[in-house]
Amino acid sequence: MVVCFEATPKKIAALAALFVAGGSLFGFGLHMAYVNVAPQQARIKARNDFVRERLRKKYGNKSIFQE
Repeated sequence: MVVCFEATPKKIAALAALFVAGGSLFGFGLHMAYVNVAPQQARIKARNDFVRERLRKKYGNKSIFQE
């Protein structure tokens, strides 16, 4: 296999720097997703409780899946 472009130390250093930068961006995104899980879950739970209470007031205590 023939390499079209010679791998110089400068190109290898640039490749390593870009690899580290990409990995750090991925790690930052992973951290932000992990940090924001609890508030999202709390918001979803609050919305579900609100909808359930609203349906309970409108239709009574019977399940909405019963006919």
